[in-house]
Amino acid sequence: MTNIQGPAIFLAQFLGDQPPFNNLKSICEWAAGLGYVGVQLPTWDSRVIDLQKAAGSKTYADEIKGIVNGAGLQITELSSHLQGQLVAVHPAYDDLFDGFAPEAYRGNAKARTEWAVQQLKYAAKASQNLGLKAHGTFSGALLWHTVYPWPQRPAGLVETGFTELAGRWLPILNTFDENGIDLCYEIHPGEDLHDGISYEMFLEKVNNHPRACLLYDPSHFVLQCLNYLDYIDNYHERIRMFHVKDAEFNPSGRQGVYGGYQGWVQRAGRFRSLGDGQVDFKSVFSKLAAYNYAGWAVLEWECAIKHPETGAAEGAPFIKDHIIRVTEKAFDDFAGTGSDEKFNRKVLGLA
Repeated sequence: MTNIQGPAIFLAQFLGDQPPFNNLKSICEWAAGLGYVGVQLPTWDSRVIDLQKAAGSKTYADEIKGIVNGAGLQITELSSHLQGQLVAVHPAYDDLFDGFAPEAYRGNAKARTEWAVQQLKYAAKASQNLGLKAHGTFSGALLWHTVYPWPQRPAGLVETGFTELAGRWLPILNTFDENGIDLCYEIHPGEDLHDGISYEMFLEKVNNHPRACLLYDPSHFVLQCLNYLDYIDNYHERIRMFHVKDAEFNPSGRQGVYGGYQGWVQRAGRFRSLGDGQVDFKSVFSKLAAYNYAGWAVLEWECAIKHPETGAAEGAPFIKDHIIRVTEKAFDDFAGTGSDEKFNRKVLGLA
C-alpha cells in the first residue's frame, strides 16, 4: 500500500484582490503557514498561472514550480473546471456560462467551445511541463436540463447526447494521453457526468479510454443520496484525484434534494467545512488507502456557513489526522510459522 499525500488545498475559493490572496507567492506562503504541503492551481486565474504560457514554455513552468517550491509546497494538480464546463453547454445556459470565457468569445457558442477545447489541450501540456500526473475538470452538459424530465425524454436522446459529448472529449483525452496525464472528471450535479451510471455511459462511448479518470469528492454524493463508500469500491481503479469536502443533507417535509430554489444556507443539502458535515472521512480515507490510492488529499472549501480562512485553518490538521500511515507488515506476522509448497500440502493433508 502507498501513503496518501497531503494535506493540500485548492486555491480557487481563496484567491482575491487583497494580500495574501492576490498572487501565487503570497498565497502559497499563507497556505504553508497553515500546515499545507501542496496546492492545486485553478488555470483560469492569471494571478497564479498563465496556462498558455505554461504549456508553451518549460522555463515559465519551472518558474511557477519554483515559486511554489520556494514556499515549501508542491503543485498537486492543475484544475480547468470552468473551461471543461464550456466544452459542452446546452443553449439554455449560454448566457449564464458566458462569464466563464474571455469577453472576446462571449455570445459566440462555437468560438467559446473551440477556446475551451484548446484550453484543455494547453492544460495537458502544462501539466507535463510541471511534472504532474493528473488534472481535474468538469465534463460539461448537453442533457442536464432533462435530468428529471417532463415531458418525457424522446427515445434515443441520451444516446445521442453521450455520443456527442464523447466526440468532443476524445481528442482532448488523446492529447492528455500523449502528455502522460490522467484527465479526472469531477462527478458533479449540473454535469452530464454526475453519478456512476452517467460516468459508465460516457466511458463506454470513449472506448474505456485509459485517461478518462475520476476526481473523487464525497460531498456531491451526500447531496444526491448516493453511497459514496460503495462508489470507491466500484471505481477505485479510475480515481486519481481526491477533493476532501464535507456536506450535510437534512431533508424535511418542505424540501429535499432539489432544495426548493433556496440559497445555500437554507437548502436541505449544503456543503460544510471539514468535520461539520456528515461525510464519514475515516471510512473514506481507509478505503482509499486499502485500494492503494497514491494521489493527494486536497481540501476544497465551499462551506455555506463558516468563514473560508477558518475552514482553511481547520482543514490542514483535519486532513493530516485522517491520512493513514499504511502498514508494511501484517499484525499477526509474529505468529507466522513459515511455509513452502511441501509444508502447505502437508497442512492440507495432501503430503
